[in-house]
Amino acid sequence: MRSDYRTIKVELNQGVAILRLNNPPVNQLSKPFVEEMKDALTAVFGDHEVKAVILTGTEKNFIAGADITEIQQFKDRNAILPFVMENNRFINSIEQGPKPVIAALNGNCLGGGLEIAMSCHYRIAAQGIQVGQPEVQIGLIPGAGGTQRLPRLVGLPDALKMIVAGQPISAEEGLQKGCIDEVADPEFLLEKALVAARRFISGELNHRDRMTRLRKDRLPNFVTKKMIVSYAKDEAAKKGKGYIAPFKAIEAMERGLSDDFDADLRVEAELFSDCAVSDVAKNLIGIFLNTRAAGKLPRIKGKEPQKIKTVAMLGGGAMGSGICNLLLSNRFHTILWDINDEAIQKGVSAIRKTFDYPIKKGKMSKEDLDRMIKERLITTVSLEELGRADLIIEAVLEDMKIKQGIWKQLEGICRPEVIFGTNTSALPITEMASVLKDPSRMIGLHFFNPAERMQLLEIICGKETSDQTLATGVAFGRAIRKVPIVVNDGPGFYVSRQLGALMGESTFMVGEEVEPTLIEEAILDFGLPMGPATLGDLTGLDINYHVIKNFEKSLGERWEISPIYEIIYQTGCYGRKTGAGWYDYSGDKPVPNPKLQEKIKQYLKEKGIKPKKLSPREIVDRMLARAINEAAFMIEEGICDRPQDMDLAVIYGLGFPPYRGGILRYADAWGIRNVYEHLLKLEQEYGVRFKPASLLKEMAGSGRTFYGS
Repeated sequence: MRSDYRTIKVELNQGVAILRLNNPPVNQLSKPFVEEMKDALTAVFGDHEVKAVILTGTEKNFIAGADITEIQQFKDRNAILPFVMENNRFINSIEQGPKPVIAALNGNCLGGGLEIAMSCHYRIAAQGIQVGQPEVQIGLIPGAGGTQRLPRLVGLPDALKMIVAGQPISAEEGLQKGCIDEVADPEFLLEKALVAARRFISGELNHRDRMTRLRKDRLPNFVTKKMIVSYAKDEAAKKGKGYIAPFKAIEAMERGLSDDFDADLRVEAELFSDCAVSDVAKNLIGIFLNTRAAGKLPRIKGKEPQKIKTVAMLGGGAMGSGICNLLLSNRFHTILWDINDEAIQKGVSAIRKTFDYPIKKGKMSKEDLDRMIKERLITTVSLEELGRADLIIEAVLEDMKIKQGIWKQLEGICRPEVIFGTNTSALPITEMASVLKDPSRMIGLHFFNPAERMQLLEIICGKETSDQTLATGVAFGRAIRKVPIVVNDGPGFYVSRQLGALMGESTFMVGEEVEPTLIEEAILDFGLPMGPATLGDLTGLDINYHVIKNFEKSLGERWEISPIYEIIYQTGCYGRKTGAGWYDYSGDKPVPNPKLQEKIKQYLKEKGIKPKKLSPREIVDRMLARAINEAAFMIEEGICDRPQDMDLAVIYGLGFPPYRGGILRYADAWGIRNVYEHLLKLEQEYGVRFKPASLLKEMAGSGRTFYGS
């Protein structure tokens, strides 16, 4: 029996061949790995000493799924289809092979990993692992029998939930649903798998009777199937606008699950190929890969981050309590500081409130929360007690003098290596750090509200921020399960300035008598989660006003505030917190605010402005053109020079529709020359705020794109 495989270790245990799969880092189904699996299985199937086979993985994964970088390279549907069918032949060879194969799922079993497991004749899983078909999250559907085997094991309704939503389930739930045969303590997994193998060898179980493709007992009849599929389509239509994969997955199950299993596999393979070459899949795969690479910058390559065990949080308000949630949830010892005992009590109550959702969902109990707070949270009103912290994060009032005063005191208290992180959303990091003897220890850690749920962490480097401080900041971001995007100091950093450019244009349109509701509808239809009026009311129109005034002061006439914003600010209607903004929130549901409507109407009449008719496309193009242009200015200014990071920031921070790939990916698809020419047209019509960045002019002339080839 061969033993010289690079990715597989083969051993024989009393007639059972154990194949340990080891393709670091996550046992991904790359082409060389699959070829070795084929060779190893062919060898053990042909060895007369072998009576049964166990497949098991290493580390945290059984098999993590396909190597999507290989899929990403395909541009032609007809080129990928033979590749998919060849993969199906390999998986069929396990299911229809001459000997029983037991899948011992030592770790997470997702995508192609579950498809291989379902082709085995018995599945035993370690407690607590995850199994599932999450392919829709990257714009694909299962392409190796997942849409045909999973319904046969768990039934069509549960298969639709697992595949169309792409949400994994626990091994225990898999046992209950039917895709797992047994759950074992991880320590005894292999021992239990050997017991199962001997049940086949003894004849107690027959592997030919246990082929998943032969299962029909969980499949619905024609009428029931039609009803289930119809309901799934309706649900997907509500949530899946702009996406392709959820609908293709449903179609695979609607057209498949017949008596001709191989024909069903062909249907799935064709639908998979449709998805694989689509722009949506290319965008979503790009986001997945870029998310994995976020924070991996050349300037910190090889830098060892400092060990962070204890983190102090200054301020227990809305942002501070959310950050404390992250610290406690990710097992950091946490010190909450605030100005007095009353503020501390409010802070602890706010922290508890951030755990309401996981408690409601049954992911933790109140007793778990009590224990966590008792074991990991210390509160204090004395800055002196923060001397034991490895990292200090500040979320106090947005006032430069107050922040600088606190940091100056802390510099005299803390060890020299302690990192100072400010959660400011707009104040310059370089200026804030200027009061320190060692400004290299300060970094911006800009969280987004609600901090415990928003995935983005914008990390801002001041002029003096050291590579060591940055490396530690990025590692900390990863440790609290955030997507760390690194930018340089500048007005509004990246996200706030991009948001101002994208949404800020809406008030100029209102000043041309374009109905705010039309703008809202156009933006929602484009795929953003909320329009500018709803978002402004949520974040606070007074805050937005001051941010834009700050941009006006820092960035000049391109950022001159619109007259409509001045009118809004004077009304004192600042959004939900004042009971009214663009909308009035005093009734059962929000309605347009009559006070604001009257003020705008009066302004339009005084200025003699006639209503402008803009189509939804014109509204969106105008807003996006300004946003793309602002991104180009920020690249020129050195705020950020990685388009993939800039796009991740708008997706995770602003809710830009992932299937569109991000603002700069969208710009490339629109065509840089088209964007540039559209900006020139808008500049001629509306003035300097649409003046194209020099970078866009150069790109339009040279044919260069943000993402290159």
